[in-house]
Amino acid sequence: MISAQAWEDARRVWEYHQMHHAPKPCSVAIGLGSHDLGVADTAVDLYERGMAPLLVFTGATSPTTRERMPRGEAVHYRERALELGVPSSAVLLEPHARNTGENIRFSKALLEESGIDVSSVLLISKPYEERRSYATARKLWPEVEIVSASTPMTLSEYVDSIQDPRLVIDMLVGALQRLLVYPDQGFMISQPTPADVAEAYERLCHEGFTSRLLPVDTGEAQASL
Repeated sequence: MISAQAWEDARRVWEYHQMHHAPKPCSVAIGLGSHDLGVADTAVDLYERGMAPLLVFTGATSPTTRERMPRGEAVHYRERALELGVPSSAVLLEPHARNTGENIRFSKALLEESGIDVSSVLLISKPYEERRSYATARKLWPEVEIVSASTPMTLSEYVDSIQDPRLVIDMLVGALQRLLVYPDQGFMISQPTPADVAEAYERLCHEGFTSRLLPVDTGEAQASL
């Protein structure tokens, strides 16, 4: 049973994870691989709205996607986009990345090798990964403008789509922990964490929503708040 306080804290963290950028036309849209085909659907929607002339799908497989996407996340995303009517000439495939940093680095290299000039990127992720993706891209690709995007939905709608409320909250907590500890490791830029979000994170950790946390000292992570 998840308490009312935990749900309130989860909604606060969910809201923080989203960048609330307004979609705008960019040089390219990059869909970050995951278990969620909604990323591909959103990429197609933005392409059809004229927000990018080219889609890049990036991602290999992970323990959570190996069974659902045996050919690789980027491959399944590309197949989804073609099913929805995007011409193959408008899709580039990056099938090797296994984390967000590799998603960015490998996509950047692919576009450079393809001779495509990039001044802005529409970066499409899961809703609770917007800020993490943005922070990573700003660190690894600082010369381009980054516009974050995801499928527009509420936390309740996302929980309904996953059908595992505890797992969703665990993922929200894990994503926030990475925002706290990864800047010191050089993986992303640092961003301010509002006090109410930090307090919500601490309460959720204390309530046991910890399955997606990195194996670091809890005190050290909290000191980073």
